[in-house]
Amino acid sequence: MHHACKRIASPVGELTLVARGDALCAVLWQQDRASRVPLGELHDDPQRPVLLLAQQQLDEYFAGQRTRFELPLDFAGTDFQKKVWAALLQIPYGQTRTYLEIARQLGNEKAVRAVGAANGRNPISIIAPCHRVIGARGELTGFAGGLHAKKLLLAIEGIATEGHDAGEVIDPRRRAQHRRNVDDSQLALW
Repeated sequence: MHHACKRIASPVGELTLVARGDALCAVLWQQDRASRVPLGELHDDPQRPVLLLAQQQLDEYFAGQRTRFELPLDFAGTDFQKKVWAALLQIPYGQTRTYLEIARQLGNEKAVRAVGAANGRNPISIIAPCHRVIGARGELTGFAGGLHAKKLLLAIEGIATEGHDAGEVIDPRRRAQHRRNVDDSQLALW
């Protein structure tokens, strides 16, 4: 199956937006492993309406102007993966959940590892906010885009990633200060 794609620059590096028909089916990282989100052949279609809409909404998100995405999404995966990805979509902007909390939400707290595996295969990164899932003690855990990208995404949302505040919402005054302290080289792609 052919998929339309568009590459965009972002504060977390180049992203590849992928559409299947009129729906977004993937947001891939520059160094993504092909096996993480198997898609088949991609062809450039930078004017595909859903890809233009996804780019616009991601630009607004990175600029701090959007807290919710409104896009048609097409997840391809197992039934369990789709349940995990649906749970990701329910995590509000500026909040985090642990793998255990998601497993409990799905009705099986023993499925923590399976939740982690499904989270790692989330095809629609950022929009289905797998970056909002953290370890039980507030620690950052693996992330397809790299932990530096996860930290930056959480910082955009005002979530502390270090020290005793890890996983907590930062006071808006501290949030503004934190944004000013972001390394300019991370924003150079923007």
